[in-house]
Amino acid sequence: MSSMPPRFEFAIHGERLAIARLAPDAPVPDWAWGAFVHIARTPAELSVVCAQDRVPTGVRHERDRIAFGIVGTVPMTTIGVLAALCGALAAAGVPVFVLSTYDTDWLLVAAERFAAARRALEEHGHSFAGSPPE
Repeated sequence: MSSMPPRFEFAIHGERLAIARLAPDAPVPDWAWGAFVHIARTPAELSVVCAQDRVPTGVRHERDRIAFGIVGTVPMTTIGVLAALCGALAAAGVPVFVLSTYDTDWLLVAAERFAAARRALEEHGHSFAGSPPE
């Protein structure tokens, strides 16, 4: 007996984001803070995801990312959520950058690939709330 895969509603974040890369020993920059920020430090790098208009010139980064997150809480015991979502995007030829929080997961895609990402996920029964930022 197989169960139906979960269907999710995604909330689209209202500003374009950037993914910045800094040296592993860099301090968390003051410019990163805003309504949406994700900081990850590893031995190899400090990554900052924030509003693209906050990233200073000269900082290595990728711009024009649209973020959409699963509405509600996804229990940490749930299996295969990201595999299924990323698989659907991969089949549509859409690269994805994933952020996970305690409650949920966020997917970031290049603005020019957002329509393809949305179409691919809607074909798998998912829905979207909101419109992408211009």
